[in-house]
Amino acid sequence: MDRILVVDDEARIRSMIRKYAEFEGYEVIEAGDGMEAVNLCRRQEFDIIIMDIMMPELDGFSACREIRKKSSVPIIMLSARSEEYDRINGFEIGVDDYVVKPFSPRELMLRVEAVLKRVRRGAEAVRSKNEVVRLDNGGLVVDLTAHIVTVDGVRADLSPKEYLLLFYLLRNKNIALSREKLMSEVWGYDFYGDARTLDTHIKLLRKSLGKYSEHIVTVRGVGYRFEVSDEALV
Repeated sequence: MDRILVVDDEARIRSMIRKYAEFEGYEVIEAGDGMEAVNLCRRQEFDIIIMDIMMPELDGFSACREIRKKSSVPIIMLSARSEEYDRINGFEIGVDDYVVKPFSPRELMLRVEAVLKRVRRGAEAVRSKNEVVRLDNGGLVVDLTAHIVTVDGVRADLSPKEYLLLFYLLRNKNIALSREKLMSEVWGYDFYGDARTLDTHIKLLRKSLGKYSEHIVTVRGVGYRFEVSDEALV
């Protein structure tokens, strides 16, 4: 049974999520603020965390940073706002998904299921044979098994979602991939019409790749393509 840590200072929100999560067969542990969540994560292991941003004692972003020092547990962030700054900040510190209040509990459970499936697929990929892609005379090196990316010899600090996005683009290099396809394959759930999540991650990924970001080409009206010539592969 997968264990969910639900972190929100509103008991009503925690109770609603617990009701739906337990109906879906999850075990639920609750925390009323970020500090309590961090302490729980130091003592216990969870399969996924659902956490609000605005909380007393320690906000969700700060709690996420602390948790990320010790754990790669997937985190879905809840927010009453939808500003791009919040989304970028969350994705940069390793948040896996972002849900704006008010939200549909059913949709939240679908996202939980999708994130957990993605984590399991990632674990299976790690057990597969080692695969390393080198581009531009070794300037960009992507170790698909170890989840390590180096740019001109320096390890790039990619978030888990940035890496999965790069992984999928590389696996389908020179193919125009629609936004719907990328959301479905990388995020693991049906596209809900909000392209900002994908576009934000593409922006962050391009920033991480530096000059090699030119390989990620925007296909107008479709989505994105990772463009690689035979000469670029080494």
